[in-house]
Amino acid sequence: MELAYIPSPSRGVIHLGPIPLRGYAFCIIIGVFVAVWLGNKRWIARGGRAGTVADIAVWAVPFGLVGGRLYHVITDYELYFSEGRDWVDAFKIWEGGLGIWGAIALGAVGAWIGCRRRGIPLPAWADALAPGIALAQAIGRWGNWFNQELYGKETDLPWALHITSSVDGRVPGHYHPTFLYESLWCVAVALLVIWADRRFKLGHGRAFALYVAAYCAGRFWIEYMRVDDAHHLLGLRLNNWTAAVVFVLAVVYLVISAKKRPGRETVVEPGADGPSDGGTGLETGAETGGDGEAKDKAESAESAESTDSTDSARAAADGGKEKDVAGETAKDSAASESAGRKN
Repeated sequence: MELAYIPSPSRGVIHLGPIPLRGYAFCIIIGVFVAVWLGNKRWIARGGRAGTVADIAVWAVPFGLVGGRLYHVITDYELYFSEGRDWVDAFKIWEGGLGIWGAIALGAVGAWIGCRRRGIPLPAWADALAPGIALAQAIGRWGNWFNQELYGKETDLPWALHITSSVDGRVPGHYHPTFLYESLWCVAVALLVIWADRRFKLGHGRAFALYVAAYCAGRFWIEYMRVDDAHHLLGLRLNNWTAAVVFVLAVVYLVISAKKRPGRETVVEPGADGPSDGGTGLETGAETGGDGEAKDKAESAESAESTDSTDSARAAADGGKEKDVAGETAKDSAASESAGRKN
């Protein structure tokens, strides 16, 4: 007897007249808005200007969508280019199929372009956006629920996902809701990054690296549970290998960066106010070693004092010279008078 389960939606699209409203697309859009909103708050707290995160996201998001789709199509090419398949479906991104690895990789290229145009460092921007990206993934995974895809092995647990569709080889039944597991894991990753950023004052791309490492750790075991078709290498799914390699790279970057560039950089854009905590898990520049402005002020004061001392010394020297000249003039006058008297 079925006691409980997570039902699947009867359909993933609602038609508003001729316009289709797809649940998958809505989840992606909402996730992007959440990432930009949280990233903006954290960026302002680091000393940046409001709106900068959104401006750069205009570059990062399209690049990320293209990258995510490319990764999916390349790694699952048989879904679009094998016999009986229509290659045009490769462009139907709204039907699902985005690889996070490609999205992050190509999205970083778009972000790099946007950061260069604004004259700000990409690592600092990535640190501000990191937990927001994790939350965006948490929301975006619910798009897989609308499409009844990316589920795990069969189970009789009370939170099993009830699959009702038989499209593309699906077998109706009750399965592990891996989309839900990954969504909850991403929320935990976002909280971890915010906490670690507050506790250890992460900078120079380390908050982003922590997000990547933590996500990959969870993705590895979640990917292992999935039963959808995938390419395998040495008994493991391709995404398992990708998660393992990216995890190692992220950890190595964390270690090397912490040794070479400890502390957190302070970002100050033209026209922005000084950094403040703002309740987003960030500290001010004075607390994080970002005291460049304080040092500049101290150096300016020392320079001013040195200039004043130099001016005073010069004035004293000039005064001494004037006194010597006056003394010599007086002596000459006295000598002249004496000579006149004698004459």
